[in-house]
Formats: sequence, structure tokens, C-alpha cells
Amino acid sequence: MSSPSTGVAFAEALSKKDFGTVAEILDPDVDFRGMTPNRFWEARGSDAVVSEVLKEWFLDSDEVEELVEVRSGEVGDREHVAYRIRGHNPEGPFVVEQQAYLTVEDGRIVWMRVLCSGFRPT
Repeated sequence: MSSPSTGVAFAEALSKKDFGTVAEILDPDVDFRGMTPNRFWEARGSDAVVSEVLKEWFLDSDEVEELVEVRSGEVGDREHVAYRIRGHNPEGPFVVEQQAYLTVEDGRIVWMRVLCSGFRPT
């Protein structure tokens, strides 16, 4: 696996709310599913993942302060990345953690499953 891994690059871009870079990391036909505390999410394609999922998870009012932690490794033929983000929004300070499993082809994520803690108050 290259350094930084594709999953780490995804986490770094997401923590900056750099959705343009996120879209470049995702394959144009990425198969994405995610689970947050109150909803299951599905999207096909990088544009849909960014507009219909990630921009719903991280709203304009959510100010990210720091990518607190990021870890990556392999689970068989998949990459695993875990990351924790700290920030604040109108409701106050928060921390959110996500665990992701992904498949990379030609440097882009083609398959991704994400489990999210939700925004937890700190």
C-alpha cells in the first residue's frame, strides 16, 4: 500500500471539507454505502456520494477544527481506515469517528462501506 494510503488521503480531504479532492479520490462509478446512527445511505458515483451523502454529513455550518487521528491497514484485499474529526457547529463542539473499508483500483476508491458514530458532543 502506498503512503499515504488512499483511505488516509480520503480522510484528510474529508476533514478539510475539500469535496473536490474527495471526488477525485472516488472512482466516477464508486459503489458507496454508509451507516449513521439514524440512517442508511447508498450512492453510486463520485458526484452522488459527494452531493447526496458527504455534504449532508458535513454541512456548511459544521466547522472542522482538526483531524484528531487517522489509522489505516489492510483486511485481506480491502483497505481499512479509521479517523476521528473534531469541530463545532451551532449546537456546540463535536467529535465524529468513522470506520471505512474500501477497495482501490488505479488509485481510486471503487467500493466503500462506512460506519459513522454520528456527531457526539464534547
